[in-house]
Amino acid sequence: MDTVDLLLHPVRLRIVHAMSGGRTLTTSQLCALLPDTSKATVYRHVGLLADAGLLEVAGEQRVRGAVERRYRLQRARAVIDADTAAALSAEDHRRAFAAAMATLLAEFHTYLDRDGADPSADLVGYRQHTLWLSQDELIEMIGEMRSAIVSRMGNEPAPDRTRHLLSPILFPTEEPPSPTADEGTDPRR
Repeated sequence: MDTVDLLLHPVRLRIVHAMSGGRTLTTSQLCALLPDTSKATVYRHVGLLADAGLLEVAGEQRVRGAVERRYRLQRARAVIDADTAAALSAEDHRRAFAAAMATLLAEFHTYLDRDGADPSADLVGYRQHTLWLSQDELIEMIGEMRSAIVSRMGNEPAPDRTRHLLSPILFPTEEPPSPTADEGTDPRR
């Protein structure tokens, strides 16, 4: 299974998110982070990710007669690069978006099901905004957003840090203006 197929699955994508920040977790710890997913499913998907090299065994210990492995994410392998994304078909993009939305929905339900979940106090946001942007303005905005996000992606877990899921989604909702349109033409003609 290639990286695209591995990552275009909601459970595997949630495992990748949970492992971010240089964390080393056991499959049992991952099960606790994905309480809405059966243990057998988590174990199966951890196995697939490990077999493909996206997760590596960071250590082993014997627990009640069984070997418990701690896994670490191979961040460089758990990405879909720009060239691969550009080569995806429209159907692949549909699958990717569906996996991302299913992941987002599952994570949000898991958050809301926690004791003490308080969207207001936790600064939860899911607003949508319509922006009118030229190509140059769009490129500039994406650069600004990327800079703000990438500068924090290296943050590792710490006592004062909570893991957050940020899912920027951006796409045009209308056809771009025709490059041959004469902007000086009266629209009533």
